[in-house]
Amino acid sequence: MTTIATWNVNSVKARLPNVLDWLKQEAPDIVLLQEIKCIAENFPALEFEDMGYNVAVSGQKSYNGVAVLSKTPIEIAEDRLPGDESDEQARYLEVTTDTDAGHIRVATIYLPNGNPTGTDKFTYKLAWMERLIDHAQGLLALEEPVVLGGDYNVIPQAEDCYDPAGWEGDALFRPESRGAFRRLVNLGFTEAFRNFHTQAGAYTFWDYQGGAWQKGLGIRIDHLLLSSQAADLLVDCQIDERPRGKTKASDHTPIWCRLAPPPDLSAAA
Repeated sequence: MTTIATWNVNSVKARLPNVLDWLKQEAPDIVLLQEIKCIAENFPALEFEDMGYNVAVSGQKSYNGVAVLSKTPIEIAEDRLPGDESDEQARYLEVTTDTDAGHIRVATIYLPNGNPTGTDKFTYKLAWMERLIDHAQGLLALEEPVVLGGDYNVIPQAEDCYDPAGWEGDALFRPESRGAFRRLVNLGFTEAFRNFHTQAGAYTFWDYQGGAWQKGLGIRIDHLLLSSQAADLLVDCQIDERPRGKTKASDHTPIWCRLAPPPDLSAAA
C-alpha cells in the first residue's frame, strides 16, 4: 500500500514538532506540504531525511512555498506551474517516484486565496486555476497515475462549509472559483475524499479566530484529485483532525489517500 498525504502546515519551522510527531505516528509514504513559508535553503530537510524521506522544495521567503517528502527517490518534473513565466510565487511542485503502487506522478498545490474579490488577487486566482486546468489536461494525456493534492482554497459545495450563506461573497466560495474547480475535476479526475464520503460537516480548515476549531466551524478546502489510473488503485481516503487540536497547530489538518499495488497482469496471463 502507498499512502499519500497533503497538509498545509502554515510555516514548517513553526509547526515542525507537530509535523514530525504526525509523521512518526502515521508514516505516510509521500507527503505534500503547502505554505512552508521559507526558501529551500532554510527548509528543515535534515529532520525529514533522518526519518527516511527524500525531499524536494519550491520555496519563497516568508510566504507560500511547497514541498514533497517521499520515502522513495523523487525526480522533479516542474518546480512552478507552467503557463506564466513571470509568476514567481512558489505554489506548485510536481515530482515522479516509484512506489508499491507503481510509478506515480504527484504535485503539491497551494492555490491562491483570491481575497478580497474585486482586486488583482481574485483575478490572479482565476488565472492560476486556468493554468492548472491546462496543465492537468496534459498530465491526463500521459495516461499514468497522477495525484494532484494540496490546499486548493476552494469550497466545492455547500456541504463543505459550516455557513454557506456567510461565505457567499468569499473568493473560496465564489461561483467562479467553484466552477473552475468543477472543470478541473471534470477533465477526468476523481476527488478522493468524496469517492468514499458523502456527508456534510467534514472539514480540513478551521480559522484561528472566534474559537472556530472548538465550535466545529470549518471548511473543506484541501483536496486530493486522482487520474483514472490512480483512482483505479484507490482504497481509502480520510481526514485526520487530530493535529488541528494540538498546541501551536496549523489551521489546516492532514488529509490522506491510500493506493493499492497494481494487479499483476502477468500472473493472470
